[in-house]
Order: sequence, then C-alpha cells, then structure tokens
Amino acid sequence: MNSFGTLLRMSIFGESHGDLVGVTIDGCPAGIPVEPDEFNTDLSRRKSGKIGTTPRKELDQPEFVSGLYKNHTTGAPITILFRNQNKRSGDYKDFLAVPRPGHADFTAYRKFGGYNDYRGSGHFSGRLTLGLVAAGVIAKKIIFPVFVNAKLIEAGGQGDIDQAVKKAIEQHDTIGGIIECTAENIPIGLGEPFFSPVESLISHLIYAVPAIKGIEFGSGFQAARMYGSQNNDALVDTEGKTETNNAGGINGGITNGNDLVFRTAVKPPSSTPARQTTINLQTEAMEDLQVKGRHDVCIALRIPVIIEAATAFVLADFMLQEQRVGRINQ
Repeated sequence: MNSFGTLLRMSIFGESHGDLVGVTIDGCPAGIPVEPDEFNTDLSRRKSGKIGTTPRKELDQPEFVSGLYKNHTTGAPITILFRNQNKRSGDYKDFLAVPRPGHADFTAYRKFGGYNDYRGSGHFSGRLTLGLVAAGVIAKKIIFPVFVNAKLIEAGGQGDIDQAVKKAIEQHDTIGGIIECTAENIPIGLGEPFFSPVESLISHLIYAVPAIKGIEFGSGFQAARMYGSQNNDALVDTEGKTETNNAGGINGGITNGNDLVFRTAVKPPSSTPARQTTINLQTEAMEDLQVKGRHDVCIALRIPVIIEAATAFVLADFMLQEQRVGRINQ
C-alpha cells in the first residue's frame, strides 16, 4: 500500500515521468510554523549534482495545496506536490519487453499485467522519495528537540567516498554504500511492543526507500559474534544512560534514552553502464543489454536525508501516540 503511519500518516503518490509526485500528510497537529523556504535545505541534499549522481536535474519546488494557512499547519491533511519537468521517457521504451536486471521492471509487469507506468521506473522510482523528504521536514519540527542526522560512511566497500565514486566511474559501473543514522535527545519509552517496536517500524519505512537492502541497530550483526557480557550495556545512572550503546538506544522495542543508532545498506544502482544479459519477454530469447539514459553511479550519495526523514516520521508518530495517552510532556 502507499500509506504509512498510525496517528501521523503519509500517503505517497505519482510516477517518475508522470505529471507530478507528491505526499499527503494526515494527523499533523495544528499550529506548527512552516515556511516554504524551510524545505529547501533537505530537498537540496536529495538533489543530483554531485559527481556520481544522475544528470537529470529537476527544480523540486514544493507546491503546498492544502493544510497550511498563514504559514502554520491547520490540522487538516497537508498535500505537497512536485512537478516532473525534465523527462526523457524515450530512454525506457524497450524495458517493457526487455526488463533490466535488478529493477522492478519484471515484477511490476507481472503484478500489474503490463498496465504499470514503467517510464523512469514509474511508481518504483527513487523520485517518489521527494514526498518522504518533505514529510520529514514537518516531522523534524514535531519531534524537536530530538535531532536526527544520517551520513554516508562507506561506498563501494571503502571509507574514502570520493575515491570509490571515481573508481566506479572509471570502471563504467555502479556502487552501493552504508549509511549511519543517529537520533539524539530521544525520550525514554517510545515504542509499542509487541508488534510495533521502534526498530520494527523504522525498518518498515526504511525498507520502503528504493535500493535499501539491509539494516542493523547498535552492534547489529556483530552482536552475534560477541559474548552477552560484552554486548550488554551497563547502566551508569538512574536516567538510563549506559556505558556502551550496543543496543542502539532500544531495549525491548522501547527507546531507553540513549542515542538511537542504526546503519542501513544501499545496493549499487541497477542501471549500470556495464553490459548485461536479460530475457526478452516477447521472443523468450536472451539478449545483451546496456542501459542508456541518465542514472546515478552511487545513489547512496543522495539517500542520507531520506533516511533522516523516515526516522523522524516514525519518531513523530510514536511521540504523538505518547502525548495522546499522556505519557510524555512535550
């Protein structure tokens, strides 16, 4: 489905080469000050332009069509639109019959009987994350003074990001990366076990971001190689502060007052310049395929702000639930 959230909900809509993409945010409290210019910083972080990102450039100018009045939220659903203007749909004309390896071309074709809009990957495109970033701008206001920060810490298997991107360009291929996200000043008690622990809902929304292939909290998979005495975080005060943070700020699915820390894996973009083979769905014969068009060498360069937005949105929903039952004071 295209909606997510409990009290705070967002619905994503649009296709990469359709008229527009956008988001509707429902359940946002009234009275939050929102200036249109405040969206520019996060939207710019998601834009292309850096070496290793797609040459496709869009204005990404948000249009606010409901839910704001006199630069404040009204309590009604907030709808934000982004027009698609820089489209070259002809680059995708062959992919309905010849699906690209690693993309949703084949699965979408089979699921929707060929009626899906496959141009620019349609509804499966990373362009849909524009709405998520916009929702994140508002969510960050709701959760203040909680502060969320994500950064790319590894690309192509190395810590020198620029060198990794340069190497991938020289080899005419694509690379992935690892993003680390930290949320500070989180109150104790967010999370609703059994089926809505904090890490479960964060993971749910993170995996909705195209190209995400893995997530780990705190010590993550390394915990499986440690003794319990090593992995346990010793409490050092009555407010829940711990000596280490192998739990990543979560115990029993509930925030414990320490920093929330997780890392997520981003796969290499599937639209690689390298020659590949795939099947022609019409002739049922194997064909060589070399993807043309405008694509990212390392999409992970543009994803940290999307990870921040997803994390902030989940935390905002949890904090609104806590306020509703009077368990925290904000």
